[in-house]
Amino acid sequence: MRDILKVTTHWGRREPGKGMSKEYVVRVQGEEAEPETRVDKTPGLPWEIRRPEPRLFQVASNSLTGSPCNLICSPVFSFLESASWQPYLTMAGWSCLVTGAGGFLGQRIVRLLAEEKELQEIRALDKVFRPEQREEFSKLQSKTNLMMVEGDILDEQCLKRACQGISVVIHTASVIDVMNVLHRETIMNVNLKGTQLLLEACAQASVPIFIYTSTIEVAGPNSYREIIQNGHEEEHLESRWSAPYPYSKKLAEKAVLAANGWALKNGGTLHTCALRPMYIYGEGSAFLYDCIYKALRNDGVLTHQSKFSIANPVYVGNVAWAHILALRALRDPKKAPSVQGQFYYISDDTPHQSYDDFNYTLSKEWGFSLDSRMSLPICLKYWLAFLLEIVSFLLRPIYKYPPPFNRHTVTLLNSVFTFSYKKAQRDLGYKPLFSWEEAKQKTMEWIGSLVKQHKETLKTKTH
Repeated sequence: MRDILKVTTHWGRREPGKGMSKEYVVRVQGEEAEPETRVDKTPGLPWEIRRPEPRLFQVASNSLTGSPCNLICSPVFSFLESASWQPYLTMAGWSCLVTGAGGFLGQRIVRLLAEEKELQEIRALDKVFRPEQREEFSKLQSKTNLMMVEGDILDEQCLKRACQGISVVIHTASVIDVMNVLHRETIMNVNLKGTQLLLEACAQASVPIFIYTSTIEVAGPNSYREIIQNGHEEEHLESRWSAPYPYSKKLAEKAVLAANGWALKNGGTLHTCALRPMYIYGEGSAFLYDCIYKALRNDGVLTHQSKFSIANPVYVGNVAWAHILALRALRDPKKAPSVQGQFYYISDDTPHQSYDDFNYTLSKEWGFSLDSRMSLPICLKYWLAFLLEIVSFLLRPIYKYPPPFNRHTVTLLNSVFTFSYKKAQRDLGYKPLFSWEEAKQKTMEWIGSLVKQHKETLKTKTH
């Protein structure tokens, strides 16, 4: 039997009862000791512990020693694991766990969550947080109680701890690898098995809401000859690729939607939905970063490999906003029934164009230009990709050769494949938070900073 202690935290001032305060429940397997214990291990964050019966528990420093799940920067988890007991903290109101919180999209979701009313805690889970991410998240502490958790999505115990007392899980963590550079097993484990483990942890911890960040690639395109314009959810498109990224994401999305209606440990019900964003762009995009740096090393000339495509990219801030609206909808008794078990395409008002033209639109202000040379016909490039895949397969026993392109990427980059966000607008109340002009300006400024950084690097090398 676990004993229960109430913990009230105060911050803003050192005197108990002044400033902001929150009450937590700590379940502890402990040994006998004295009640009314007060602990002040963190400057400015006194803990008041009350219990009707004498009981002892231990207090340690600010990290989980002996555990791969490391909790950082939070007064809540000043209580740490020891060999004899394990604390779990829950609290009144609602709380949210974001996986992949240190990533391109995850960071934006955390920022928007910090503005949500009545949200009492955000747990940000990722394998590693860079110093600049820790600094940024620490600034959000003035708005909400934010805790960073470093842990592996494949660590069952870490996931169980991270889900304790949580009301909503937003699962963005995944490995994105369209070039098949990583081992297939790694991608399948993180994207599929990690999602399954997280769903199971939610069921055990009685987390009622689960929102999954899927991808447009679960729907295709399956052929560069196929034309899908302003597609919608009722078409039930499905990727037939066996490449690990789209395949793992497709199976993971199916697992999430199938979990809708699961019975939770406390007798409640799990409700899920999935969001399928288009190609996501914005400040910090790894794909844009790679494109710009390749062009900078090529005298500012952008490679053209997708001039026949028509896509509708979506700004990262709008994708993050769609996640916030999805959780609001699932928490709303009136909206929830129409959202549960559903998937939604997420796009915005970014103009439909080829990926080549899109990259040029965002970078031309900084002197970039499109390659004017002729490119191979798509059909020839597709069969060349097939031959390169065969070479890679034959060399696999003795040498790992990642082809510069494959049939999947050729198809992905040269298809007419666009989707409407009308269903998300109808069910979630989704409307882009950022206009195309705002998104373009923010992204262009970021590209400008990359150009400036590159020039400074060149100056340093010449001196």
